[in-house]
Amino acid sequence: MNEIYSSHPLRLSQDSKLKSNNINNKKQTSIFKDLLNNKLENRTDLKLSKHAQKRLQSRSIDFSKDEINKLEAAINKAKSKGAKESLVLINNNAYIVSVNNNTVITAMDKDSMEDNLFTNIDSAIIMK
Repeated sequence: MNEIYSSHPLRLSQDSKLKSNNINNKKQTSIFKDLLNNKLENRTDLKLSKHAQKRLQSRSIDFSKDEINKLEAAINKAKSKGAKESLVLINNNAYIVSVNNNTVITAMDKDSMEDNLFTNIDSAIIMK
């Protein structure tokens, strides 16, 4: 390996520093844009917790594509208002969702909702 020895310190010109900073800023902006686009593309990936999956099965709740679309729309509404945990009512079914995680935490049919208290929610959304 070749080494350069000098008694004078090596200094970058001001123009070189500015060009270097611009390149770094462009790289950071590009990385941020890529991350943001990935987040926006994946924001409607609705997930079901294991608990919700069990409740859907045990209560024989049909979970159609239409209900998935409505749940995703409800989560987006709740997100825009700053909600964290929401009760979403769709077609006589109730879903508790974690808005930040796009996750259905639990599901109830009409019969299971009677005489129940919903706790740890900060919003409720009724979808038609």
